[in-house]
Amino acid sequence: MISLSRINVTFNIGSRTVEAARDIDLHVNEGDVFGIVGYSGAGKSTLVRVMNLLQRPTSGEVTVNGQNLLALRPRELRTARKKIGMIFQHFNLMKSRTVYDNVLYPLKSARMPKKDKDRKVRELLELVGLFDKLGAYPSQLSGGQKQRVAIARALANDPRILLCDEATSALDPKTTLSILDLLRDLNRKLGLTIVIITHEMQVVKEICNKVAVMEEGRIVEQGDIVPIFSDPKQPLTRDFIHTATHFGQTVEKIMSHPSLTRMSENDRLCKISFVGERTGEAVVSDIASRFGVSANILFGNVEILQQTPVGSLIVVLSGGRAELDKALAYLRSLGVEVEQLPSPSALTPEGGERIG
Repeated sequence: MISLSRINVTFNIGSRTVEAARDIDLHVNEGDVFGIVGYSGAGKSTLVRVMNLLQRPTSGEVTVNGQNLLALRPRELRTARKKIGMIFQHFNLMKSRTVYDNVLYPLKSARMPKKDKDRKVRELLELVGLFDKLGAYPSQLSGGQKQRVAIARALANDPRILLCDEATSALDPKTTLSILDLLRDLNRKLGLTIVIITHEMQVVKEICNKVAVMEEGRIVEQGDIVPIFSDPKQPLTRDFIHTATHFGQTVEKIMSHPSLTRMSENDRLCKISFVGERTGEAVVSDIASRFGVSANILFGNVEILQQTPVGSLIVVLSGGRAELDKALAYLRSLGVEVEQLPSPSALTPEGGERIG
């Protein structure tokens, strides 16, 4: 559906050269909701504009809907772009036109009867839940309603792909969820392939089945959402996930209260992670009965990602050293990920491990 191969994008700003995208390979399958996440300046917005050649790459290949976009003539490219819709952070609506006319605008040059254009606009506004606003102007709409108009407009030419460049960044959390619900419905009802550019892993968690993490123009990690969330390989990915799940903040709070983490010499402070069926199993009580260790659960969290439960616990395990080793080995034998965290007494006031 979308294939980017060896993409590089370089800008010359005065005497300075900026590499906005560096040697990127990325493939989006038909029907995917693909998230590209990164902090500001990571290159993600540049990359999404490469997908419809609003930004031509310095080098590399861009194939969309089976076409090599870089080989197309201008007229052919304009035709190809009609099958790639795009929405933006600030909606880009025409203030002097009604909701109806904003959605009609992409159909102005379409070779179809006026009554068919009218029916199309009305169907799209019904689809995004704004049929009753067709005579309103953008200034009379909320942020979420403006984005729904932008989505309807982007769908006017029946695109197969919808590119969303920070489409929820200007919205409050509740409105963000409503827009993500709409995009999810469009993906299911229309078979729409969606690419979402965002700096919020929470957005990716809510809707995407695949994700790529960008840093300084490179993709540092990509894959299916469940393995990325349950076992991230790169520090940046872990940072994003901890922000989305509030795991990092929770650990900091726990560490700052010694009364929560009173530990003897042999105790182990651990993060235990579960995926799939294991999430619903009583493995903690199981190791207590099998090996005679006790577990003080300090924090627990369960996410449902693409219908797959992913859970994590922070626990203090107490018992004899040999029994604790056996208990942790047993958990790992079940496919449960166990990460031993530094105890509070091993941390500096800044939160790092003591050396020596």
